Amino acid sequence: MSLEDYRRKRRVGGTPEPPGEEAASPGGRLFVVHEHHARRLHYDLRLEVEGVLWSWAVPKGPSSSPADKRLAVEVEDHPLGYADFEGTIPEGQYGAGTVAIWDSGRYDNILAEKEEPLTMAEAKAQGRLEVRFHGRRLKGGYALVKMRGPGREKDWLLIKMRD
Repeated sequence: MSLEDYRRKRRVGGTPEPPGEEAASPGGRLFVVHEHHARRLHYDLRLEVEGVLWSWAVPKGPSSSPADKRLAVEVEDHPLGYADFEGTIPEGQYGAGTVAIWDSGRYDNILAEKEEPLTMAEAKAQGRLEVRFHGRRLKGGYALVKMRGPGREKDWLLIKMRD
């Protein structure tokens, strides 16, 4: 996905959200989880990759139990400036509701440490990301695994790895 999808869904000046420029944070590998009180409460997991935030909506939120598999629906990339965003998106706007930072920090690409290392883009193309979170709430390894089948094009599972 690209920031074009993000920009298309928002009216600049109509919301307090960042406009959508690409950037990079010092050192890269930023993650943030937003608690988003929209039509339904959900959590937005965002990973900094190549100057944007890859994003998934996680209806039940991340779990710290390896026994839980949480649906994570891929949504449009967000600009890096969104990592600091907290506020209320007005009614009538895409994503209307209150957004607050639930957790944030840095992450490591576990697959980059393997004998045959993979970049985040390569791992995503193969349908499996493995990251190690260094946050206040999220700590340790998590996998995002692409689901297969008709109607599952944007569906992933977020699973806590056994550390």
